Amino acid sequence: MADKTRIRVRLKSFDHRVIDEAAVKIIQTALATGAQVVGPVPLPTRKKGITVNTSPHTDKNAREHFAILTHKRLIDIVSPTNKTIDSLMHLELPAGVGIEIKM
Repeated sequence: MADKTRIRVRLKSFDHRVIDEAAVKIIQTALATGAQVVGPVPLPTRKKGITVNTSPHTDKNAREHFAILTHKRLIDIVSPTNKTIDSLMHLELPAGVGIEIKM
C-alpha cells in the first residue's frame, strides 16, 4: 500500500463570501501544481447569540439580540508535491479568514 500524504486546510471566517473566495484560491493553487483536491466541505456554522438590555437601569423587557455566525470550510489536498506546499505558503488570502494547516 502506497503512503499517501495529505494536507488538511481548515478555514474560518465571519463572512461567507470571503471564506468561499479564499477556498477557490487554495483549490486553484493546488490544482495548478498537480495535486488532487477534495472539497471544500462546508462544516456546520457556529451561531453565538448575544442579548443586551437597551437601557441599563429601566425597562428590562426592552432588549436587543445580536448573532455572530462563524462559517467553516475543510479542504483536503491529497498527494501534494513540494511545489504545492511552497505555493500554499506564499498564497495571498483575503483579510478576515483564519487558516489552519495540518500535514
